[in-house]
Amino acid sequence: MKIVLSHPTGNRNVRAVMASLAKADMLAQFNTTLAAAPNSLWLKLLPAGTRSEWLRRSFPLPTACIHTRPALELARMALPKLGFGKCVEHEKGWASVDAVYRDLDKACARQLLSLAKKGKADAVYAYEDGALATFKQAKKLGLKCIYDLPIAYWETVQKLLSYEADRLPQWAVTLGGGILDSEAKLERKTQELELADVVVGPGSFVMDSIPYWSNKKTVMSPFGSPALDIMNKQPVLSITKKSNAPLRILFAGSMGQRKGLGDLFKAIKKLNNKNIELVVMGSLLAPMEFYRNELPDFTYEPGRSHSQVLELMRSCDVFCLPSIVEGRALVMQEAMSQGLPLIITPNTGGADLIEEGVTGFLIPTRSPEIIAEKISWFLDNRDLIPQMGEMAREKAASYTWENYGNLIVSSITEYLS
Repeated sequence: MKIVLSHPTGNRNVRAVMASLAKADMLAQFNTTLAAAPNSLWLKLLPAGTRSEWLRRSFPLPTACIHTRPALELARMALPKLGFGKCVEHEKGWASVDAVYRDLDKACARQLLSLAKKGKADAVYAYEDGALATFKQAKKLGLKCIYDLPIAYWETVQKLLSYEADRLPQWAVTLGGGILDSEAKLERKTQELELADVVVGPGSFVMDSIPYWSNKKTVMSPFGSPALDIMNKQPVLSITKKSNAPLRILFAGSMGQRKGLGDLFKAIKKLNNKNIELVVMGSLLAPMEFYRNELPDFTYEPGRSHSQVLELMRSCDVFCLPSIVEGRALVMQEAMSQGLPLIITPNTGGADLIEEGVTGFLIPTRSPEIIAEKISWFLDNRDLIPQMGEMAREKAASYTWENYGNLIVSSITEYLS
């Protein structure tokens, strides 16, 4: 059995599926936008930072297995830096994320006929917003369609975020595409699900959002955690925390109400305690003045390299992500891997990460009062945080990317066979 896998950027979860398919000798082809050969001479001539960025687009596959579609993705990356932001405007820009996804999708569909005739494709594996043309062609050729849904189904997203726009109207500007998607885009999402034979998701929140009418075979496989050096935990313990320093609560992610930042701000204002420091790391979705008006006193940390993110995590005490809508936020397991217990909602997709009072606390969505209550608990029980952090590390280590990919591949193999 051979499966054609496609994704525009090849994220960490995509790579895990790719690796498991390749290991099982089931990967027919990987379609993406850009692919860099690690040993290319031109890469070695680039500055270290730029070279590191390009190497994120390298894949451990033979060149013959990778088919690329680079033009639009290069334009999407370059044009904003040159002052042509309208070219990448949500849905409307000719080099927008949506345009990149659709362009790759159509290219994949065109290749299927040749692959199927040569007996090199039995199924296709594609992701939300980049699957419709591929699935339509696959159905004509009698191929099975595997649909990866990395975030909750659009009907759930629209319902929850529309409610947030009414509940906290000042934060509506930070909700982004979830409530701005056109009817045409939503219809494409619906058709993708209709055509799918199998739906893959990273957690119960996503799987529960799949409408009953779809009646699809589903596969749930939780994302993996960063690899831990079990023999040497010194990097995790390298930052000494003073017991008399403020309790550092970390929020990491895009700074919007989809991730519950407005509720976290309300909780910190309610506590009004100088012994608590809120550290916010992420990308701005509104001018900084907006956030300072909502909560004047928080520590802002801009985005940085992955190793620097982990270092920042080690300088904090607790990780809080009171999200309204997610798929499964990878940052939770990253924080746990660095010894931080969690305060999260079920909508983060990580309810299974919580052993109550051991690895952290699971709280309801839209609950600033309960967020404040749990932060106060940590403030009053600081002596328990190191032990909870160790339990969080152990819990995170039990989730691996190899298991994530292998569970997906074994499940779809069983179904397709």
